[in-house]
Amino acid sequence: MAVILKWVSGGLEALLGIPILGGTIIIALSYFPLLVMLILHIATLIVCKKEGKSKVGSILGIVTNLLAWIPFLGMAMHIITAVILLVTAYQDGKKNSFG
Repeated sequence: MAVILKWVSGGLEALLGIPILGGTIIIALSYFPLLVMLILHIATLIVCKKEGKSKVGSILGIVTNLLAWIPFLGMAMHIITAVILLVTAYQDGKKNSFG
């Protein structure tokens, strides 16, 4: 379950990190996506802790969504968080499959 949540949250972070598009989505929806992502990252953190998976991406995601209202900082942090979540999701998924 942790791997699936990381793939989902990483993909959504990547979407929000796309210049202009991500900012437009966030502003058009009155910053509500940041709240949704914050909740998703907290849920992912809890599941990762329970399953003994890497928590770094989820913690960074929480910080990102608390600071993402700052225009260019938010975009950069969404991209960095997306990369970390997707890489750790891949690594965790690989460990589940092979050992």
